[in-house]
Amino acid sequence: MATGPMKTIGAGEIRTDQVGDTVTLAGWVARRRDHGGVIFIDLRDASGIVQVVLNPEDAPADDDVLHGLRSEYCIQVTGTVRPRPDGTVNSALPTGEVEVVAGGLNVLSPSAALPFQIDERVDIDESKRLQYRYLDMRRTRMAENLKARSKAIGAMRRVMDRDGFLEVETPTLIASTPEGARDMLVPSRLRPGKFYALPQSPQLFKQLLMIGGVERYYQVAKCYRDEDFRADRQIEFTQLDLEGSFWGQEDVLQVLEQIVAEVVKELRDEEVALPFLRMTHSDAMERFGTDKPDLRFGMEITDLSAIFADTQFKAFAGVLESGGTVRGINGGQLELSRSGLDGLVARAQELGAKGLVWMVVEEGGTLRSPVAKFLSESEIEGVRTALAAGAGDTLLIAADETVAVAKLLGQIRLDVGRPEGNDELAFAFVVDFPVFDVNEDGSLSPAHHPFTDPGDVATLVNSPETAVSKAYDLVLNGSELGSGSVRIHDPEVQAKVFEVMDISDEDAESRFGWFLEALRYGTPPHAGFAIGIDRFVSILRNEPNIREIIPFPKTQTGADPLTGSPSRVDEQQLDELGIDIRPEVVVSWAEEEGVDQG
Repeated sequence: MATGPMKTIGAGEIRTDQVGDTVTLAGWVARRRDHGGVIFIDLRDASGIVQVVLNPEDAPADDDVLHGLRSEYCIQVTGTVRPRPDGTVNSALPTGEVEVVAGGLNVLSPSAALPFQIDERVDIDESKRLQYRYLDMRRTRMAENLKARSKAIGAMRRVMDRDGFLEVETPTLIASTPEGARDMLVPSRLRPGKFYALPQSPQLFKQLLMIGGVERYYQVAKCYRDEDFRADRQIEFTQLDLEGSFWGQEDVLQVLEQIVAEVVKELRDEEVALPFLRMTHSDAMERFGTDKPDLRFGMEITDLSAIFADTQFKAFAGVLESGGTVRGINGGQLELSRSGLDGLVARAQELGAKGLVWMVVEEGGTLRSPVAKFLSESEIEGVRTALAAGAGDTLLIAADETVAVAKLLGQIRLDVGRPEGNDELAFAFVVDFPVFDVNEDGSLSPAHHPFTDPGDVATLVNSPETAVSKAYDLVLNGSELGSGSVRIHDPEVQAKVFEVMDISDEDAESRFGWFLEALRYGTPPHAGFAIGIDRFVSILRNEPNIREIIPFPKTQTGADPLTGSPSRVDEQQLDELGIDIRPEVVVSWAEEEGVDQG
C-alpha cells in the first residue's frame, strides 16, 4: 500500500458526503462474509463500523491474504466510498448507506483464535470477560461505557474550571487514618515494620490545601478501601473530590447541582430540574427506611402505632408495650396470589424480621388477611385511611423496634415498588446526618468521618448519640452517589470529637499530630464533597454493576483474572520488607477461585 497516514477517517464517520472519496481505514475485522468470491467485511474501529468490499478482481491483496482474513485481524484498507446498491442499505448502522470498495489491504496484525466472540448477541461469562478485558473492550457495550466515563469526567472538569477550582493531586502513600473502612496497607522496605496506607479519600490533604490558601480545589482521585464487595463497590474506585474555603453547606450543594446537570446533559442530553430536593436524614429514615431513598415512586412508610394503641392483636400489642412501633406501606395493586403474599412474609424473615402482616383491600373496603379477624372495625378503618388504601391495594405492616421496622419496610418497599427499565432520574440531597452511628456494643463510630463539623458541641459532649452533624449525601434512584460535609476548622472542636470517640490525646497526636498542628494556623471554614464517578456513570448508563464502567475491575472476591492479582511474592521480597506470612493464612486468589495454578 502507498505510504501516508495510517488512517484518514474513522470507519464509523463515513457518510454519503464522502461518496467518491478515496479513504484509508485501519481497524479490526468484526465480521466476514464470502459471497461468490466477493468478500464483505465489517471493519470496526473506535468510531464505529463500515462495510468493506474485497473483490479479488480488483487485487486489493493476494488470495492467501484475502481468504486468510479472520475475526479480529487488525488491518489497513485503502479504497473508494460508494453508495450501497439498492436493497442493501443497513438502517441499523450510521454508515449503512455506504460501503468502501477496497483497492488495497494490509494485514497489520493477525489474531489468534478468540476465547469468545466479540459480539453483543453472545452471552459471555463475566470472569472470562475480565480475564480478556482488552478483548471485551472492543465490544460495543464496553466501548460505549468507557466513552461515557470519559465524557462524564470531562463535563465535571468543565464545571470545576469554569468556577475557578484548581486541580491538585494529593499523595497516594499516606499514614493510616480511621475513616470508616479498613485501610489498604503498603509495607515500607526502608522503614521495616512500618506501613503506608493507600488513601480511602484525600480527606486530610484537601483540608491542608484549604489551610494553604488554595480556596477552591478538585481532583479526579483514586481511592482505596479494604471492604467487602458488592455490585456497586470495588476496593479501588475513582471519585471527583472537591473542597472550598469560606463555604457552607448550601455553597457545596449548589456546585454539585451544576456538576450533575452538566454530566446528565453530556451523557443523556437531558435537562435536570434544579434545585434538588433536600431531605433530612431522620425524615428519610422515617418515610423510606433508608438514608438513600429511591424517590421514583411513593409507597412511603406510615406510622400506625396510634391506630393500634389499644389493640387486642397480641403481636402488635406486645411490641407497642415494649416501646416498639407498628408501621406499614401501601404496596398498591400487586395482584399477588396467596403463595406470592406468603413469599413476602418469607422475604421479611430472610431480612431478619419476626414476620410481616399482609392485607388486601377488597371491594367494599373489607380486608382479606390472616389477621383480619383479630382487628376491630376502627383499626381496619384507621389502616385504610392512614395508608390511603383503595380496592385491590396490598398493605404490608410490620411491628418491631423502630429502627428494625424502618429498615425492613424500606427494603420491602424496594422489592415490590422499584421500577424496572425506568430511565427517570430522581436526585435528592440527604442532610443533617447523625454525628455517630451507635454500634451493637454501644460504642460510637463516625457516621461520615471524624473531621465532620458536629454542629452543637454541647450536644456532642452530653448526648453524642443524638448529635446532628453538618454532613450531607447526594442520592440518585436509591443509590448514594457521594458524601460530604462542613469540616471542623477549630482544633478544640476536633479534640472534643476525638475525646467522644475515646481517642486519647496521645493516640490522636501520634496519628494526626501533623494535621492537628496545621489546624492551629488560621484554618478557614471549609466544606467539600466527593462523587463516586463509577457509580454515577453506571446509573446513567443503566448498568447494574460498576464493573461495567471500570476499565480493569476486580471480581466480587477482589481478584483480577487478567493479571492474576493478588498474587504471592517471592521470599526475598518478603525478607526485604521484614514480613513473615503464617502458613495457615496463605490462600491465593486462584485457590479461592478454584483455579489450578500448579
